Amino acid sequence: MTLFETIVLAIVEGLTEFLPVSSTGHLIIATALMGITPTAFVKLFTVAIQLGTILSVVVLYFKRFFRSWAFYFKLLVAFIPAVIFGLLFSDLIDEMLESPMTVAITLVLGGIILLFVDKWFNKPQTDDSDTISYVTALKIGLFQCLAMIPGTSRSGATIVGGMAQKLSRKAAAEFSFFLAVPTMFGATAKKLLDFYKAGNTFTPQEYQVLLIGNIVGFIVAIIAIKSFIGFVTKYGFKAFGWYRILVGGVIIVLLLSGHSLAVI
Repeated sequence: MTLFETIVLAIVEGLTEFLPVSSTGHLIIATALMGITPTAFVKLFTVAIQLGTILSVVVLYFKRFFRSWAFYFKLLVAFIPAVIFGLLFSDLIDEMLESPMTVAITLVLGGIILLFVDKWFNKPQTDDSDTISYVTALKIGLFQCLAMIPGTSRSGATIVGGMAQKLSRKAAAEFSFFLAVPTMFGATAKKLLDFYKAGNTFTPQEYQVLLIGNIVGFIVAIIAIKSFIGFVTKYGFKAFGWYRILVGGVIIVLLLSGHSLAVI
């Protein structure tokens, strides 16, 4: 990977990871347009740069992360379903990742849901994500499992899950950010372990690529999170719905016209 490719992919990841638009779908388009071969390192890179985006959440919400032990227990409760489903259906998930059409269709379907989610859940009762119950945390965690279908969007699934539990847009988005920390850390750790188990090692250039990618992803994610909270609180999710439909439609058109999109 070149320095330019590294920066572009890191920007894409930082912008899309916490937005309900599917970072997977965007990374597929970015790698395809730049002609990047999906080597073992490239596949690892697209997951490992999540460490930078994780750090952005911790930095932005530093005080919230050290408020009480109950906060950590709620995140753990919400995180457990993803661990269980991930272990049970890992082979099926890998198969779906090999299908760009699955990603495209899921992007469109998720976009349609976002067009109506503000109308469906328009009577929130909780505006502080720290006050949710353990049962609510578990239900949001179950929604997160839907994101194992490529193209769904982890943040999109958890935000919709939070709003379904009568959280405000802001509270649902913030809890989604918090839940991303253990989820993305776990995914990155597993990917690194699999990388080394396969007998792979990093070259000095690859270490540099990972460092630059995480720094760029960290900076971009901070900007994305700040902008997203303000935008969604004021305008809702309809714009993201139309955007997902557009991106999914582009992928479908490319596939039907004979283009081969390398799934990362």
